[in-house]
Amino acid sequence: MKPRFFLALAFAFAANSPFSMAAEPARVDIVIYGGTSGGIAAAIAAAREGKSALLLEPSRHLGGLTTGGLGATDIGNKAAIGGIAREFYERIHQHYAKPEAWKWDKPQDTTKSAAGQERGKDPLAEKTGRPTKWTFEPHVAMTVFKQMLREAKVEPLFGQRLVSVRKNGARIVEIAMENGRVFAGKMFIDATYEGDLMAKAGVSHTVGREANAQYGETLNGVRAQTPHHQFKVPVDPYVKPGDLSSGLLPFIQPGDGGKPGDGDKAVQAYNYRLCMTKVPGNKTAWTAPRGYDEKKYELLARLIEAHVAAGKPLTVGQLMNPGRMPNGKTDTNNNGAFSTDFIGMNYDYPDGDFATRDRIAREHEHYIRGFLYFLATSKRVPQTLRDEMNSWGLARDEFAGTRNFPPQMYVREARRMISDYVMTEHECRWERKPGDGVGLGAYGMDSHNCQRLVKNGRVENEGDVEVGVRGPYPISYRSIVPKASECENFFVPICLSATHIAYGSIRMEPVFMILGQSSAVAAALAVDGGTPVQKVIYEQLAARLKQEGQIITNEGFPARQPHTANALDPAKLGGIIVDDAQAQVTGEWSHGATAGPFVGDGYLHDGNEDKGQKRVRFVPNLPSAGRYEVRIIYSALSNRASNVPVVVRSADGEKTVTVNQKVPLPGDEPLSLGTFRFDAGANGWLEIRTDGTDGHVIADAVQFVPVR
Repeated sequence: MKPRFFLALAFAFAANSPFSMAAEPARVDIVIYGGTSGGIAAAIAAAREGKSALLLEPSRHLGGLTTGGLGATDIGNKAAIGGIAREFYERIHQHYAKPEAWKWDKPQDTTKSAAGQERGKDPLAEKTGRPTKWTFEPHVAMTVFKQMLREAKVEPLFGQRLVSVRKNGARIVEIAMENGRVFAGKMFIDATYEGDLMAKAGVSHTVGREANAQYGETLNGVRAQTPHHQFKVPVDPYVKPGDLSSGLLPFIQPGDGGKPGDGDKAVQAYNYRLCMTKVPGNKTAWTAPRGYDEKKYELLARLIEAHVAAGKPLTVGQLMNPGRMPNGKTDTNNNGAFSTDFIGMNYDYPDGDFATRDRIAREHEHYIRGFLYFLATSKRVPQTLRDEMNSWGLARDEFAGTRNFPPQMYVREARRMISDYVMTEHECRWERKPGDGVGLGAYGMDSHNCQRLVKNGRVENEGDVEVGVRGPYPISYRSIVPKASECENFFVPICLSATHIAYGSIRMEPVFMILGQSSAVAAALAVDGGTPVQKVIYEQLAARLKQEGQIITNEGFPARQPHTANALDPAKLGGIIVDDAQAQVTGEWSHGATAGPFVGDGYLHDGNEDKGQKRVRFVPNLPSAGRYEVRIIYSALSNRASNVPVVVRSADGEKTVTVNQKVPLPGDEPLSLGTFRFDAGANGWLEIRTDGTDGHVIADAVQFVPVR
């Protein structure tokens, strides 16, 4: 049967009830609320299953974060991404394979992305011969999504703000919008970042961080230590330095932050993913937001001045993370102690009404625009940093309707459903495995900071977590459907049932597309079988998902080291290991832990800044004189430097070896630099330098293995 698709209809409503005097509602098989990437994948999948579908978006923006500036796809493992999500990234590649796609940049050989030159290998692309590309400009993602929707004959409806839900027992019958429209369906999918349909439908959910004890986790709740994106120099938090009675500076929260391991209602920070450029013909000048007050950024000024006083002046790359995208653009994310994350200012967002959320979104935009303008203009900022900041601007050819600022705030986490199966840290660590997978998670357990507090008289951020998973892990079908007693024709692929820390791994755009597709396929089976979603026969669903290219089991994926999936175990490596935590560091380096392999809790990187001014020296304490094989450990990515000078000081003098850090370590084993003669004790060393390097330089660990 040919799918039926419904466009906008007008309805009349009584003042007291959106349903009481409504005209006949639009009726379809599957109603999808939320035009995010996950909602788009669900709509396309529904159409391909031969079902009529409606895609409703509360805002005027289509595609969520994928079209809203997040062009540096958070992956984890490309082999874990299949189905419509993979098709999207294949089409991104096809776009950039055309020479005319490169207006502001030299054409790049996008085929290399399938050969491991873009954020790790893609073995599926190599196997199928269909290359993928995982970094892209916002307008390109929008073009691809619209093309896929047109092919599926799905026309999104915008400005559809949900006001109420009508149920008959445990089934949703109709949903009503603020504008008076009513939509009826056999199945409903909530593909919003906020879980509004879930909440209106009376489905159990939570907000904030669970206590570690609730699910037997170790990374949830208030953090005892937050080493990343932290204040590395002391900064006074009070309006009058040293005077507690003068009050706290803006953007600092009162209180002690809670007891480590306890749960709270704090929500990890939101921001906007900025599309910036240095291309003169395409960049805009920084402008002050309306009502800008430089005094609000006193904390930032003090941070910058404290770094100058310590002889460690900050650069743009230490205050934000401008990841390079095609055509000279960026996907700029948060980085460091004070950046684009508006820490602690989003707690009212998840359960807020539309007016509250609009206010919070405006406040976030105002804060970030002010942050950028402060760095570009304030006399409190060193001239070198101001000049560097003014070499950047927002890309003129992106987001024209919102003055080149992204229209979609990065809602990293809002409501989360509580269903019969809650995804936890245990699934991420492979300590528990559901038998009803409908997609794979693969990214590390990642939470941004949740609080900015005063500890021991100085400013500290709290809440950041960056811990790898053991490998790709199945996401349970039961975690995307509610309890049968609460709703039996409903799916939640984005605000699914997961703890805060597990959601930190799952909450990636490719995974939302995967779960959106799986929800729609399951919805189609439920329609055909006339069954509640909880009664869908999993074996039938799994077979259909596999036919559609979904990857739903982690069988065949290798397990990484428990608890830190990207970490190498020094005890198993053997020899004498010197990690970056024990190294002598010159210059300001940043910490990273998103790409492996690495030793310890991560690695250092130079931010691709201040070349020649940074170096890291690894000094072993060797038990005896003799010959040692020297091996280096680093995490390879396409943005790494290909010409890193590594100097080995041995008993025979100094020797420089050039290392290409774009090339992955052989079998995740350390890279041998050769055999050298050393005296006993701490007389020799290895030093990683940044002089003349053409990308990010990684300093992680060095292994000295005695040669008999």
